[in-house]
Amino acid sequence: MIDIPVSILDLAPVIVGGTPADSFRNTLDLAQHAEKWGYHRYWLAEHHNMPGIASSATSLVISHVAAGTEKIRVGSGGIMLPNHAPLVIAEQFGTLESLYPGRIDLGLGRAPGSDQRTAHALRRGTGSDGRDFPEQLSELRAYFQPERDSAGPGVRAIPGEGLNIPIWLLGSSGYSAQLAASLGLPFAFASHFAPDYLLPALDLYRSGFRPSEELDKPYAMVGLNIIAADTDEEARKLVTSHEQQFLNLIRGRTGKLNPPVDDMDELWTAQEKAIVRGQLSYTIAGSKETVRKRLPAILEETQADEIIVTAQVYDHQARLRSYEILAEVVQGR
Repeated sequence: MIDIPVSILDLAPVIVGGTPADSFRNTLDLAQHAEKWGYHRYWLAEHHNMPGIASSATSLVISHVAAGTEKIRVGSGGIMLPNHAPLVIAEQFGTLESLYPGRIDLGLGRAPGSDQRTAHALRRGTGSDGRDFPEQLSELRAYFQPERDSAGPGVRAIPGEGLNIPIWLLGSSGYSAQLAASLGLPFAFASHFAPDYLLPALDLYRSGFRPSEELDKPYAMVGLNIIAADTDEEARKLVTSHEQQFLNLIRGRTGKLNPPVDDMDELWTAQEKAIVRGQLSYTIAGSKETVRKRLPAILEETQADEIIVTAQVYDHQARLRSYEILAEVVQGR
């Protein structure tokens, strides 16, 4: 049994032969199952100009999931704040919290979630290049709790003002770890695709943490790829869809999520294999017994307060089964 909360990060994958409409139906179906299986929260990620990810209008998809579930927390993992005016995000998440009270999380990142040309298209006239992220964050928080800052932005977020919406900082380096620590906010690290700096970032966060109204001690969530199946062989085949996705990224390509293949060595070079496997080093692919053996070692290494799991699986029923198996491991069944 795993004695910390376990959550889901859904990239709303668009598969080869599928459409975003299919992805949204699958997302809601997975969220409903996740709620039944006892997952703690269900987050969606902001990405743009990526044919294989449907959650670009992240707030809308959060609402879609929250409307179709009853108690699971739903939120962003994350909203890329430099792409938006802080007032817009305050209003959007104020609306979500008003519609689904006590269930909404606002996870924030400072990366573009896209290529530079797309970032320019998103940010033209309203956004930033990320260097003023702390100032944007301060402005956003002031919309929710204007009494924090008597100067304030001089504009009110309606809905939003006075609402208690948990803010998380997300990152893949030490920058957000240090900022989260200084502000006393919870921190989530993207080790599911950027594992190299995980342990140093967690150390920076914990050692520099200052208690706040939100938290009296550090709270760190760690991202993992976990793809489970009834056999190790089946899980290893399923994970090849995810490996193909990363292979395409390092080749500078984007596309929909591909079906699994029997042998990745027919697709990548030895160097590409090493790069992809390195980026996906916090990945568990295997049977229930394999997951049960490997997961505690990662929890011991990271001392995570919570884990958030993504599973880029081509077949929706296989993806459901993967999360069902993980839930059984978590519950000690």
